[in-house]
Amino acid sequence: MQRINYPQQSDWAEILKRPTQTVSDIEEIVNSIFKEVKSDGDTVIKKCTDRFDQVKLDALSVSPSEIKIANDAVSDALKQAINLAKVNIEKFHAAQKTSKVEVETMPGVECWQEKRPIQKVGLYIPGGTAPLFSTILMLAIPAKLAGCEEIVLCTPPDKNGEINPAILYTAQLCGVTRIFKVGGIQAIAGMTFGTESIPKVYKIFGPGNQYVTVAKQLATKYGVAIDMPAGPSELLVVADDSANAAFVASDLLSQAEHGVDSQVILVSTSEKLIEAVEEEIESQLQQLPRAEIARKSIGNSRLILVKNDQEAMDLINEYGPEHFIVCMGNEAFYLENIQNAGSVFIGNYTPESAGDYASGTNHTLPTNGYAKQYSGVNLDSFMKSMTFQKISEKGIQGIGSAIELMAEAEGLQAHKNAVTLRLKSLK
Repeated sequence: MQRINYPQQSDWAEILKRPTQTVSDIEEIVNSIFKEVKSDGDTVIKKCTDRFDQVKLDALSVSPSEIKIANDAVSDALKQAINLAKVNIEKFHAAQKTSKVEVETMPGVECWQEKRPIQKVGLYIPGGTAPLFSTILMLAIPAKLAGCEEIVLCTPPDKNGEINPAILYTAQLCGVTRIFKVGGIQAIAGMTFGTESIPKVYKIFGPGNQYVTVAKQLATKYGVAIDMPAGPSELLVVADDSANAAFVASDLLSQAEHGVDSQVILVSTSEKLIEAVEEEIESQLQQLPRAEIARKSIGNSRLILVKNDQEAMDLINEYGPEHFIVCMGNEAFYLENIQNAGSVFIGNYTPESAGDYASGTNHTLPTNGYAKQYSGVNLDSFMKSMTFQKISEKGIQGIGSAIELMAEAEGLQAHKNAVTLRLKSLK
């Protein structure tokens, strides 16, 4: 990891740059696949699966027999762990339900707001080197709680044309309605346009690599909503001498192993801690099966020594991390002043892994600085708010003249007439 001591604020933008390609670097291939899928559907999906996943598929849909085989293949111990996580995630997301909001804004004018589920949602679940079945818990559980009627899941197959058993087990456990062996750009395109096999959805959820991120952004041009532009994973830890260096190193490596384009950052007011964490990273790295991936990610990462808490806080808010761990003696300062972070983890015994799997919070979070304007996935992500109003005779008499005057001032006579006719009928 690159060590940077007491950086000037003018250098922060360069120091905090993410290791991501620009949209223009990827957009051409994404646009090309979208156009082909829109035109030729399943044929192009299968061609892309052969090209990118090195497997020829006869059918894109996962069959009931495949789900049964997967269910039998998952160990009882893992099933228990998944079920424990499911209970905690359900508790946290069920608690986010809100009641109808009703207000009489003036006599005879009733306004209220109710929430309705998004009827058709698509879930993208990364496969490949790390089959993220935990992401199904994070997406399908709130979708089910919200009342979504159709929950479509796409995930890339392995070279044998199969899906990891834990993904299939978790999908059926959480109420996914249809599962497809499709990954990457072609999966997002399939859910955007619909094909002979894959249904068109109204909103797409889920993390992915940079190609998936750009594909999701392109989907919005075709009338499909997305959760957020979630790309490669990232973590920022702020820690001082009250932190355990081994714990800090393990957290940094837990995100570094996600992918070669992940990024981890340690910000500290203690040079002693930074040195200890450096040693721990090198030691722990030797033991990791995904050490090669983590090592490349570490090459994108930073150890930043700052003068004081305020400077640390300003730098962190400028970065806007997806995951933010606070291991500081004065943690209250950071909790009160953090403005831009996807999810916050507090204290020596709160690893980021807890949020990834089983504490109950959602791990589908904004990356690449989007924490400055996006929230992580929550129950409301699967719903939309609708407003209602009902105006009585008394109400239209009380509000009518104001509407007439405003409509006339904007030059919209028909708007004014819609009120004038009603007022005249009541005389």
